Amino acid sequence: MTTEKLSLHARNLHRNPYDFDQLISCVPELKQYVFLNAYQTVTINFSLPKAVKLLNKALLLHFYKVQNWDIPDSNLCPPIPGRADYVHYIADLLSEEKKEIPTGVSVNGLDIGTGANLVYPLIAHSSYGWKMLGTDINKDSLENAQRVLNSNPDLSSVIQLKQQPDTQFIFKNILGSKDKFMFSMCNPPFHDSEESAMKGNLRKTKNLNKSKGKKPLLNFGGQQSELWCEGGELAFISKMIAESALYSQQILWFTCLVSKKENLHKLTMFLKKAKVVDFKTIDMAQGQKISRMLAWTFIPKQNRKDWF
Repeated sequence: MTTEKLSLHARNLHRNPYDFDQLISCVPELKQYVFLNAYQTVTINFSLPKAVKLLNKALLLHFYKVQNWDIPDSNLCPPIPGRADYVHYIADLLSEEKKEIPTGVSVNGLDIGTGANLVYPLIAHSSYGWKMLGTDINKDSLENAQRVLNSNPDLSSVIQLKQQPDTQFIFKNILGSKDKFMFSMCNPPFHDSEESAMKGNLRKTKNLNKSKGKKPLLNFGGQQSELWCEGGELAFISKMIAESALYSQQILWFTCLVSKKENLHKLTMFLKKAKVVDFKTIDMAQGQKISRMLAWTFIPKQNRKDWF
């Protein structure tokens, strides 16, 4: 008997085992990938890209009312429960000032590297009614994200997209002088090279299907900008911290996921160097994977209520 996933956030809609009958009723095509495993658990083969994509499509339709979600096979196919966790932990962060979670379009969020999947803005708006801006350097990814929005016309006024034209910058070219966001969020490129990304994916695939195959199957997909950048996540987040100081009064809470715990010490040093007023690390556990959300602000505590 599969039990509740207690490691997920208390408000995460995916703490209970997947109800595949329900999900198949949303996306009938999923049925051919569902089977009973050796532990008598109904599941799918998570090493099959098509199966994972159809599962995501069903989850987004059933739980978040997103119609016709799809991504190209070459793009990152994100695990929905873990993505939802990040959104809920941001909600907790924002609730610290008001003692309640702020909801509705007055809460403006920025998703850096939203990708073709647009998952963070979709979950954030569905869960809390927030208004979201998704940015990416990849034009094709944004075009796919726009196709998702076109299939959901009610989202056109609450989720917008903007391309970052220069890979050297994260906030510049995105934020106008009068723009203000309650938070920014980012799931940065994890690996420092294509080779590293492929090796990591081979390990993941082997763990999922216990196979001894040598060829990495990018079961979660991924373009270069999604999976790796020079210097890996440490270089990317360090650049984000340095640039955030230039927009210190335009975003209340800057946040970013950190996969490698060993990077936290250096990132903490960079935050102190940037003269942030406050920062915190929040652990997030999703199954076998432990991640963490790093959050920082330049706004003194007594002034934060003015943002709400």
